[in-house]
Amino acid sequence: MKGTWIRFAVRHYWLVIILWLVLIGATLPLAVTVTKHLTTNGFEGQHTQVRWATNTLNTIHPPPAPQPFLIEHLSRARSEDVGQTLEIPRSAFHRVDHQDTLFLPPKTLTMSQSHQLESRLKAQGAQISSTGQLSIGKMVTHDASHTLTSSGVVAMPVLAVLLLMVFGSVAAISLPLIIALAGSEISLAAVSLISRHMQLSVFLTDIVSFLALGVGVDYALFISTRFRQNLDEGQPVMEAIVDAMGHAGRSVLYSGIAVALAVATLMFGSDAYWRGLAVGGAVAIFAVLLATHTLLPAIMAAFNQRIHWGRIPRPDFHLWSALSRAVTRRPIWAILIALVILVPFARLAPQIRMSTPANLATMLPPSNPLRLAVQKQQAVQGAGTIAPIAVVVRYPTAIGDLNSWQRVDRLTRHLESLPDVAKVASPTNLHVPLPELAIASQHPALAPTALKQGLKNFLTSQDPRLVVVYVTAKTGPNEPGTSTLVGRIDRHLPQWVPPGTRAAAGGLVPVLRSFNLLTQSRIPWIVASALMVALVVLTVATRSLVQALLGVIFDGLVGLATAGFMVFVNHHQLLGLERQPLDSSITPLIFVLLFGLSMDYEVILLHRMQERISSGSDPRDAVRQGLATTGAMITGAGMIMVVVFLALLISPLQIMKTLGIGLSFAVLADTWVVRSLLVPSTTALLNRWGFWPWKPKASARTSLQES
Repeated sequence: MKGTWIRFAVRHYWLVIILWLVLIGATLPLAVTVTKHLTTNGFEGQHTQVRWATNTLNTIHPPPAPQPFLIEHLSRARSEDVGQTLEIPRSAFHRVDHQDTLFLPPKTLTMSQSHQLESRLKAQGAQISSTGQLSIGKMVTHDASHTLTSSGVVAMPVLAVLLLMVFGSVAAISLPLIIALAGSEISLAAVSLISRHMQLSVFLTDIVSFLALGVGVDYALFISTRFRQNLDEGQPVMEAIVDAMGHAGRSVLYSGIAVALAVATLMFGSDAYWRGLAVGGAVAIFAVLLATHTLLPAIMAAFNQRIHWGRIPRPDFHLWSALSRAVTRRPIWAILIALVILVPFARLAPQIRMSTPANLATMLPPSNPLRLAVQKQQAVQGAGTIAPIAVVVRYPTAIGDLNSWQRVDRLTRHLESLPDVAKVASPTNLHVPLPELAIASQHPALAPTALKQGLKNFLTSQDPRLVVVYVTAKTGPNEPGTSTLVGRIDRHLPQWVPPGTRAAAGGLVPVLRSFNLLTQSRIPWIVASALMVALVVLTVATRSLVQALLGVIFDGLVGLATAGFMVFVNHHQLLGLERQPLDSSITPLIFVLLFGLSMDYEVILLHRMQERISSGSDPRDAVRQGLATTGAMITGAGMIMVVVFLALLISPLQIMKTLGIGLSFAVLADTWVVRSLLVPSTTALLNRWGFWPWKPKASARTSLQES
């Protein structure tokens, strides 16, 4: 059936290409509006207390108050002079470095004065930036997205040279780009439809493009290389394409399914962020597979012999022929060399620590003015002031009588008694007697204006049962003490509120604490599921339980070595990294992509070996021929991926550098160590048992016995 379809696509290639153009045109409006239904949050699990508290908190709109901001390109002295014109004390201005100034509004400052100050500072040539965590978070998200976009541009010159060297002709370079673009567009359109029925994170859009480019290059390379080899052997175009799709296309199908299912294991993360990456990544892979098995054969038929246009002579250094002979003759030595490379890093893996920082400024470079401004703000006002913990309480009845306010007051005193609490902002701390608070809440028109304004920070007219109390920790948002404090609050709240009351801690610190704890608890499930996917897909693809088990073991070893390498780089602060925990929002993604992408190279290599055995070759000779004919292609594809990944080092964000470093090491270790040394050497060592229980066809066995 598959061969019939391929022949149809080859004969009617213009029809297939036109149908794809119609499909892309019809789905383009969906792809363009993909972010419309995506969420920028989604770091908290569904139906959790922290999610309820944070969502409820977002419905409360306290009156606007002046916020701290960073003043750049204007001296502190000049800033103070401008402040003096509005009667703002000089003590509100704090030097950040030799040229930047942090403005911390005094309590008496009005919003009108704050706006006037900003306007006058800008008129003097100053640049104003908010130091709030929300603003910094938007900057980090923008920088991360910008890096994924610009890294491709930066890598393009090196990538073009590599593509030309690996693909061997100018015409052939267009194949992966066409497949990647088509796959990206279709997958974004599909995600746009899915997001209308399922909450997904906006961060998936970058991963979709990232994955589509990576696997699109790999799959187009594997299939087009087989196609061009067939043409060079004198096969007609039709047969060359059918053979390429029957062999390389089959390998690509299995590896694509493995990658998609491996990425889908991120669903175990159980929140919109991981669900978005899982759905977006899996959809991207399936979209590329669709393009690979329908559009690619039609394009190859359209190119015909012109696929060789712009062909460049490539020197043959006989590297893979020599290496394949060495590995099959000395398999023990090849295994030892591979282990010497990987095991020292793997031993460092248990030291890995992961955490997404709640102080988002620490994601910026150490010299970044905003990060320095936040540090100054913490030094002046207190480490925990940049991200207070919001304790959201919904009582069974409206807060209006004296008894209700006594409950709020008792809760406030309990929170103040906790260790590591610097301050508690509560309506009962407004220096107003509780009876007056009761009257003000029952009869707002009778309350003084100042009291009404003060209560708006803690109450909302939308729900008279609701009150919010803000807890400021003594320690910073990233410190273990602050996380412990949130845990204590959640643990004690049920004891401090009456029956029928719902209460929980919400806001940035509790949300990211919940995300970190959830991710850490689910990582074993994610990794185990990815390895199980690899085991099942390899077993089905090769019909060899031995190779499937070896593949899982080798993938696990590379995963441990990658974790250890990141620990090593982080500990020694190499490649621009700081010594801080790896970000838990991207580290699991590195391992999942490793397990998935490694299937590409594994299936291609093993299928080529099995082809040789089926043709009558001795198992050890089949290993040698398989490595000799696929080694350059596999490592070439890996190097293309590495160039794309290393381009992420241009980012000022450690999170993006970590992603680039981790994926680069993983691909290099997988292609140059595992596929070039471990897999062929162990298979050669096992000889006839290397593919158990798979056996070649009867005709092949007869040929082998006769030889």
